[in-house]
Amino acid sequence: MSGHAGGGRGRRRGGGHEEEHVNHERWLVSYSDMITVLMALFIVLFAISQVDQEKYIALRESLSAGFADMGSPSVLDGTAGTLDGESIKPQTDPATGTAGMVDGDLGLGEQGTNPQAAQDQTVVDAETYAAAQAEAGHLEALRDQITAMLAQNGLDGAVRFRIDDRGLVMGLVADDVFFAAESAELTETARRVLDVAAPTFVAVTEQISVEGHANTLPVQGRYATNWELSSDRATQVLRHLVEADGVPATRIMAVGFGDARPLVPGTDEAAMTQNRRVDLVILSDAPDTVRALIPSIENGTEG
Repeated sequence: MSGHAGGGRGRRRGGGHEEEHVNHERWLVSYSDMITVLMALFIVLFAISQVDQEKYIALRESLSAGFADMGSPSVLDGTAGTLDGESIKPQTDPATGTAGMVDGDLGLGEQGTNPQAAQDQTVVDAETYAAAQAEAGHLEALRDQITAMLAQNGLDGAVRFRIDDRGLVMGLVADDVFFAAESAELTETARRVLDVAAPTFVAVTEQISVEGHANTLPVQGRYATNWELSSDRATQVLRHLVEADGVPATRIMAVGFGDARPLVPGTDEAAMTQNRRVDLVILSDAPDTVRALIPSIENGTEG
């Protein structure tokens, strides 16, 4: 009997089923469950990000109860968390008198407006205006310097200055003092004015634009149109400043505008005389936002 029984047990061991293999990927199930729960949590948090405090408190109590059942402290208990009920509260905007949801830490106003960003923009505007005042003062100093040097050489009133959003404009405008009609040849007075102003042009770091203009009278003789005449006038001024006065060629250019940009409207003799000119422009290298404020500053100074 014992042998028979022993033989039977031996056969059951030999003919039994193989043991199941251990599943080493069972942790993925728990991991995926955790990711799903976290995703649901963040979706809920996002959905209530702009609702009132009562709904937030209801969610907090619900989640707290759930974590309490698991024997863990609530992640939303206390007042130190970023989602604490005290950190989100309705406040009244002192500027508009309207109520909005204001975050206690970030200062986020109604519809996501950040008052700090608005304050920073105010600071930027103030800095821009201060920079424009400084640039206007710099251009005025250049103007005063050239004016004083011209006066010392008996040439006061020989040129006209203006300051605009481009920079300092020195206009060679005076009857036939600088250019004869239909001529690009510099007069002796024109050469003297350029020689006196040249040290300032050499010293500055800004680009210099020499801009030739002509009046609306049709040209005769060597020039086909006023475009060629105005371009030649600008070129002659540029050549004198570079070749005789030492202005760096890398910082100066010549442009001809023909009769397309008159200084004053009209076809009378006075208008024709003033529009026959060359403007020397010290181009401001300040940012566009700064240069745009210069005319208003100049008008305020002059007014």
